[in-house]
Amino acid sequence: MKRNEGNMDRIIRIVLGVAIAAAGLYFQSWLGLIAIIPLATALVGFCPLYAIFGISTCPVQQSRG
Repeated sequence: MKRNEGNMDRIIRIVLGVAIAAAGLYFQSWLGLIAIIPLATALVGFCPLYAIFGISTCPVQQSRG
């Protein structure tokens, strides 16, 4: 799995995941478990949907030489 998420994308996913989890706890709903998805993809740095659609938010690495 090649990393396809940039740092800003990962930060947004973490914030979104924490907000979803907090809302799930506040409303006492099992829907808060959806927070696992953005949190897991942020921690791993790989999004399967990005891979399917060929999207990458990682900065382009310059080749040395």
